[in-house]
Amino acid sequence: MAPPSARPPSDDGNIEGAAKPGGEKKPRWHLYELIQEYAPSDEKIRRLWIEVNTVPEWVDWDQIERGQKIFFRYGGPAISSLTFLSLLGGMGGARTVETLDRTGGFDVKVVRRRLLETTQHTLNIHRDLKSIQPGGDGFVNSVRVRLLHTAVRRRIMQMASEQPSYYSTALYGIPINDLDSIGTINTFSATLIWMGLPRQGIYMREREISDYLALWRYVAYIMGVPHDWMATPESAKRMMESLVVSEIRPSTTSANLANNILTGLEGQAPTYASREFMCAKTYWLNGRELSEKLEIDRPSFYYTALVFGECLFFMVICYVNRTFRRLDKRHINLVRKVFYKVLLEDKSKGALGYESKFLFKYIPDFDKMSTERGVTTAGTGVRKPGIERTALLSLITFSMLAGGCVWYAYKALNWVLGF
Repeated sequence: MAPPSARPPSDDGNIEGAAKPGGEKKPRWHLYELIQEYAPSDEKIRRLWIEVNTVPEWVDWDQIERGQKIFFRYGGPAISSLTFLSLLGGMGGARTVETLDRTGGFDVKVVRRRLLETTQHTLNIHRDLKSIQPGGDGFVNSVRVRLLHTAVRRRIMQMASEQPSYYSTALYGIPINDLDSIGTINTFSATLIWMGLPRQGIYMREREISDYLALWRYVAYIMGVPHDWMATPESAKRMMESLVVSEIRPSTTSANLANNILTGLEGQAPTYASREFMCAKTYWLNGRELSEKLEIDRPSFYYTALVFGECLFFMVICYVNRTFRRLDKRHINLVRKVFYKVLLEDKSKGALGYESKFLFKYIPDFDKMSTERGVTTAGTGVRKPGIERTALLSLITFSMLAGGCVWYAYKALNWVLGF
């Protein structure tokens, strides 16, 4: 497949550029556009450009498209899993967290925006087939993130060579190495399939599993990540289990960044979730042992019950819609539209409000050796209609239905036995 034609870089400096003391924006390098520009004249850049734009023989576009729809079919529980299991729980990987700690991207003041930018990448990967094909938004985002990782890696390695105490490759390995990258792809794919969704009562069908892994295998290819482990569901599950056993070793830094995620999201649109509710979701998805090691506050029974109610809501919505083709199609289109509106487009609803170019904004510096834990604010409760209210209504409805069934069963038993 021929590489897409070069497009002039859009100017998002006013949004993503860092301000100079005089208020002027620092110029930012748009690496993707530079790769396009110099591919014809530089041999190494040309090889990279050809590689990312060459579609592997194992890619089946029909399968990729089916895989994209799966994310929106299970939209609510998928977002919950990626946020509180894949990301927050993933902070338990102490070795890889050392790189995140040095970038400052998980500082409590910027973590929410940082997560919304990652959400942009995720949604564009799943939007439609054109988006993930060469030249599409999901494809371009993936290449940009690959180049961003390269810049972070190079920066930290340069700083470590100047000041060895800044970062130890002997202890933590090369920043964002192949194993780290495999772990990242794993959290978006295998972890969602076999941990995140099942812990919310939802199980993918066999074909869905294969399709979803195929999509993320192609994403891994675009991002330069080893991907043969995703060729079959069996090997993907083995990799997931191996990473859990070998990499999850929570540290103080892990706890700091995990808590910053909760603090940054507390009471924010569009879910308006309280810290207590998010703590309950963290325990539900990650288990007590890991959550305690990440120093997450133990939730009360009430908030744990709310998470159970949310799971019931997700189960009903997902299972009912996927059973009927027409409902499934309508549900997928609706979830896609809502996600883009409330997470990316409409800033008044808490969305990102701009298109991220994944610039090198969170730059490691000797003046900031680590990311501090942010100050926890008072709980917000449910000040606006949000996910907690939906969870509560679901729990009440289920309890009433269960109570009604028990009462009718009791009356029927009395009638049968002649009491």
